[in-house]
Amino acid sequence: MTPLATGSTAPAVWRAPVELVEFGDYECPYCGKAHPIVRQLRDRFADRLHFRFRNFPLSQIHRHAKHAAEAAVSVRSQVGEEGFWAMHDAIFAHQRDGTDALDDEHLARYAEEAGADGARARYDLDTGKFEETVEVDFVEGVHAGVNGTPTFFINGKRFDGDWRDLEQFATAIERAGGRLGCRYRSSDHDLTLFFSDSTESTWMRLRP
Repeated sequence: MTPLATGSTAPAVWRAPVELVEFGDYECPYCGKAHPIVRQLRDRFADRLHFRFRNFPLSQIHRHAKHAAEAAVSVRSQVGEEGFWAMHDAIFAHQRDGTDALDDEHLARYAEEAGADGARARYDLDTGKFEETVEVDFVEGVHAGVNGTPTFFINGKRFDGDWRDLEQFATAIERAGGRLGCRYRSSDHDLTLFFSDSTESTWMRLRP
């Protein structure tokens, strides 16, 4: 989101016309395969697509997934969104390095590479500081009908197509974008501006 100057004390933002949400598990091999596909979609649609990753660790089969999610949240708390996405990418980049690739020691190392304090990230894991944050994502996923990973939602509607097919995935995003405009929002206005004639999508915001 890019802040726009307004007369209001609250910052205005431009919102992408399409929001892509992934409920994922950092240790899931299928999420690992989806990661570069999502990267291609983000590059293709740029500021027309807002992507959010929601944590859905399948802890019963992926013993490091929950701590990987908590480590990513810890990095975000320390150094913000840029650091979070660096950590997100690092976890997937190392996911298949070995059985210990996502253990706490390695997660702390990836946190440092993402610009955060690795010792603090390790402390956050030891104390369970962000357990509840990850649990909130998981519960919301369950309520939304998520029962496996990765599960994608495009403007609040579950994508049941083949996420492995880049063009099919991109087409679904284009259709959801409707008029491919931007939403301008401030404390005084909530306006949606569109630049073509197709129908606006109906969508549900899972969580800000």
